[in-house]
Amino acid sequence: MSLDKLNATLRQEVADLEKEGRAKAPERIITGYVPPAGDRGPRYTLRGASGGFLRMNSNSYLSLSNHPALVHAADEACRAFGTGPGAVRFIDGTSAHHAALEERIARFVGRPAARAFNSAYTTTLGLAIALTRPDTFWIGDELNHNCIIRAMRIANVPKENRAIFAHNDVDGLRHRLESVPAEMGRVIVIFDGIFSMRGDHAPLGAIADLVAGHDGRFRDGVVMVMDDSHGVGAYGKTGRGTEEHTGARTDILVGTFGKAFGVNGGFVAGSPELVEAVRQISDTYIYTNPLGAADAAAAVAAIDLADGPEGRERLANLEARTDQFRAGLAALGLESIPGPHPVVPLLVRDTDRTRAMVRGLYERGILVVGLTYPVVPKGSETIRFQVNAAHTTGDIDEVLAALAAVK
Repeated sequence: MSLDKLNATLRQEVADLEKEGRAKAPERIITGYVPPAGDRGPRYTLRGASGGFLRMNSNSYLSLSNHPALVHAADEACRAFGTGPGAVRFIDGTSAHHAALEERIARFVGRPAARAFNSAYTTTLGLAIALTRPDTFWIGDELNHNCIIRAMRIANVPKENRAIFAHNDVDGLRHRLESVPAEMGRVIVIFDGIFSMRGDHAPLGAIADLVAGHDGRFRDGVVMVMDDSHGVGAYGKTGRGTEEHTGARTDILVGTFGKAFGVNGGFVAGSPELVEAVRQISDTYIYTNPLGAADAAAAVAAIDLADGPEGRERLANLEARTDQFRAGLAALGLESIPGPHPVVPLLVRDTDRTRAMVRGLYERGILVVGLTYPVVPKGSETIRFQVNAAHTTGDIDEVLAALAAVK
């Protein structure tokens, strides 16, 4: 046997993606990190390219990945426990650092319990498996992240047991709730806290008020699940995310250590009963190795920093640089979606122009993400910028000058 026939088919499938405009570009290889100096934030070197690049496409909102406290914590844990856990959690793959991380993130987000996964993506998949029964009905926002869409499929939710509502449309959600069949025993309303391509947030307070009015109709009530991976650590006065920004709370919170906290892994936080059910039922938790002790230890260090004076300083700079960038876009006559989050979309609304601008920014040493047709509908072409706490006033001025040159 050989792969010759399969390879031919796979080549054609990839060629079809390229023809349709949906293929991913070759991955750039980061070869080095250049620390901040003066009025310049960090830069990155790339294989095959000269000079350093300013990243405006990083989820590391608090810029903690290279912080000495995280590096030290990871190093100490790695020396003590090795590079990997050696087993899944229930077969003695749990270290003291895993337990410490779960206690620390639960305390940070104000929940009695939490469980860590090796990514937020697998967290959402595992949570869906744990919550889905034949009489569970799921309702989601139309712009939910791929992990939520995939979670319903992984959990084998039939089409008749799920519905979507227009983005952030509370009236649409009301209609969906009113239409849930009476025989359903449990309803899950699931949505992103921060929508990663737009930087806008869910109207959590309005959703919570609406859900409360329908909770009594079902045996297990109506349960809100919010994936706030882009919010926790990076949003709100003290970095508690969309809950803090809106003043409302969700029932179950999913988040990540891989964005604002600058490490790896994801988590779900809620009641002790929920967390134990996840531990017992979720395939993506049970059957895969957890984070290494080094990642868990570094994540604890990141949460401690985020929860202290340095974290407040970084949040303040993140807010100031975001405001600076948004004001600069407006001064250039460029269109964005308003809001305080450091995800700042530039609405270009033309595929060729978007691609040209992305190329022009790259030639000027700036890395961004462009979304073009058919990945997004015609007229919705966007360049996503992500502001980080290590960006300086000079960095943002540099990006705005480059935009003025390529716009």
